Amino acid sequence: MTVRRHQIRSISASVERLTRPIFQRRGFGGAGIIEHWPDIVGSHLAGACLPERISYPGQSRRGGTLHLRVDSSSLALEIQHLEPQIIERINSHFGYGAIARLRIQHGPITRAAPAPAKPAIAKADAQALDARLGDLDAGDLTEALRALGQGVMARNAARKKG
Repeated sequence: MTVRRHQIRSISASVERLTRPIFQRRGFGGAGIIEHWPDIVGSHLAGACLPERISYPGQSRRGGTLHLRVDSSSLALEIQHLEPQIIERINSHFGYGAIARLRIQHGPITRAAPAPAKPAIAKADAQALDARLGDLDAGDLTEALRALGQGVMARNAARKKG
């Protein structure tokens, strides 16, 4: 008889398993360069350029071309001048000579949508929620429960209006 155990797994492990084929099609061995892009090139450059794909010659994983999307011409010129340093930083991130050159493409960069604002609830509802949480002194858990309660109350209030 086989016993199945349901264990809690981190989301990052599942996300990596799901996104790996997508990143590999774009030439990224993993999401590492995308996740760590601000650390690799600095926040100034990372805010205005984004790696799109890496193309390698043949089956090799060395000496590739990193295609960067850049949103301004002036920054593209700056990146051209900084190309040796950028390549060096990328290769030190990978731990080997993965990138030999950069290819700059002009175009808009899609930014992540800002986080939604916390739902607003009536003052009486907030007081009722605080009363329900009572003297619960569980730090982050208390704040998570408060956020959950606010979300539920805001959704219920919106349903009543609509």
